Amino acid sequence: MVGVPQDIESARALATESGQDGRFQFEYWALGLVDARPGNNRRRGADAGVDGYINFFDDNSGKAKTVLVQVKSGHVQRNVIATLKGDMEREKAEMGLLVTLEPPTRPMEQEAASAGFYVPEHFPDQQFPRVQIATIEDLLDGNGPHVPRLGLADAPTFRRAPRRRRSEGEARRML
Repeated sequence: MVGVPQDIESARALATESGQDGRFQFEYWALGLVDARPGNNRRRGADAGVDGYINFFDDNSGKAKTVLVQVKSGHVQRNVIATLKGDMEREKAEMGLLVTLEPPTRPMEQEAASAGFYVPEHFPDQQFPRVQIATIEDLLDGNGPHVPRLGLADAPTFRRAPRRRRSEGEARRML
């Protein structure tokens, strides 16, 4: 395969036609669709149920909250959601997201709904499903996960460094 999948057929081809390497490439590509960073530092092998992380800020504490991301390219069942919920508990993540090539089954949707809602402390009138399922088709159509976020200008990702003026002697040495 050459290029980046633009439709469901090419996404399926990436996941299946390239063997084991294709599955990893599919995973990295899917993580990019939801702006997640890989969870295993790009090493192949056991990932303890976490393929990626999405960090978000929903308050002014400066501490990022976490969405665990699991990517599946094959057949999925209810137990995948149950495992994701256990991984969220182990990692102390506020939310979880399953990205899947196949549409979710009704039992999967019920298991996800049983996780309840995440309600940000500073936005008590907003609710976000704690466990969400996003198909590749949804993501390609522009329908991403629902994650609480402050406006980018308000997000305290990094503290601003204090401004320092150069002394007269430093300015001359720079020339």
